[in-house]
Amino acid sequence: MYAIIEDGGRQQKVSAGDRILIDREISKETKTITFDQVLMVGGEGDAKVGQPMLAGATVTADVLGLAKGEKLVTIKQKRRKGYHRKYGHRQHYTAVKITGINV
Repeated sequence: MYAIIEDGGRQQKVSAGDRILIDREISKETKTITFDQVLMVGGEGDAKVGQPMLAGATVTADVLGLAKGEKLVTIKQKRRKGYHRKYGHRQHYTAVKITGINV
């Protein structure tokens, strides 16, 4: 069984046991999180598609901890002027493990 959820403006296909990165930071006391914006559930028989969200469907996940994305480096330069700047960015994520899909 799989579900397509929307989180942070992005859609992700998840199933039980998957580990995904979500874009928001969650407090350290939070152990579980529930995604209620489920767009589609499928895998057993006919797929159920929402209009746009599936009413009553949720996806539960356990919070594993904080994670960091890969480092992005941006360079600005103007030729022949001696001007150059280097910027770096590394996005912070929260790693979660999908435990169940409830329809």
